[in-house]
Amino acid sequence: MRDAAAGRRIAVVLFNLGGPDDQASVRPFLFNLFRDPAIIGLPDPFRTWLAGLISSRRETSAQANYALMGGGSPLLAETRKQAAALEQSLASRLPGDVVRAFIAMRYWSPLTEQTGAQVATFAPDEIVLLPLYPQFSTTTTESSLKAWREAYAGRGVSRTVCCYPQAPGWIEAQAAAVRAARVAAGDQPVRVLFSAHGIPESLIAKKGDPYQEQVEATCAAIVAAAGLGQREVDWTICYQSRVGPMKWLGPSTPDALEQAGRDGVGVIVTPVAFVSEHIETLVELDMEYAELAHRLGVAPYIRTPAVGVAAPFIRTLSDAVLEALPREGVAPYGPGCRAAWKACPTQCARKAA
Repeated sequence: MRDAAAGRRIAVVLFNLGGPDDQASVRPFLFNLFRDPAIIGLPDPFRTWLAGLISSRRETSAQANYALMGGGSPLLAETRKQAAALEQSLASRLPGDVVRAFIAMRYWSPLTEQTGAQVATFAPDEIVLLPLYPQFSTTTTESSLKAWREAYAGRGVSRTVCCYPQAPGWIEAQAAAVRAARVAAGDQPVRVLFSAHGIPESLIAKKGDPYQEQVEATCAAIVAAAGLGQREVDWTICYQSRVGPMKWLGPSTPDALEQAGRDGVGVIVTPVAFVSEHIETLVELDMEYAELAHRLGVAPYIRTPAVGVAAPFIRTLSDAVLEALPREGVAPYGPGCRAAWKACPTQCARKAA
């Protein structure tokens, strides 16, 4: 029997999408991605068949992209650094408790099922589910939380931080990067492109996904914190990584670069939906879009780094955990969520109650 004086055992579960470790794991990673009903809404067995077809056809091109990063994704290594920094922060703020941060990846190891077993062995008294997606989407946060609910059967009182689109430290870290990039640009005319991962427009219109509104809330907060509005700095929001024939949120980042070329301005590209470096930043932004900018005569082309383990961002994650511990259920951390969309988990929880 556990000694009550020993303090609580607290598990913080960090969710992200994951990425292949090496060339051999590219195809199974893609299969897991496209087999997710949040990505392809067809019923089985059609979804599984289509996931196999897509992953087979995309394997070679995807392997080539991952080869540019050494053969695999750096996302897990980046997330481990964030988990270690968060553990250190929480250990200093909860000295009487035992706090451990776990990583649950949606499409590659450590998969949610593996992490669920690890958390169950840890036998926590309290669990905080903390997605590393600042803005809520059915394609990311909801999918990860659904997988967790299906996988975890251990002990512990659980609560969820569903989003934090305008959390102070998250915004502070982004604003600092934008200000540094503007200094690097000197007196050259530049436009700040806030680039977020795109999703199909139908998810907004039909499923009531709050993602677009929360991305806009994030960007508005960064603009204010960086002083861009006071200086009337040119900025816009765009979306990257489009796949398939459906209409996606726009303008696309390539379209925004083309517009910058026509307007004769350089760009500062800021990833506003990614907290770690991975293929969408290191290949898509740093290589593919940088090459496109060069062809279009868009100069300078400056890309701000993902927040990674920046102290203000880790502080935000730590603050979010501390705020969540006294409660149960689902709630956002910080402002920026209106809880007015059909897919919003906070609204869904209220209706269920």
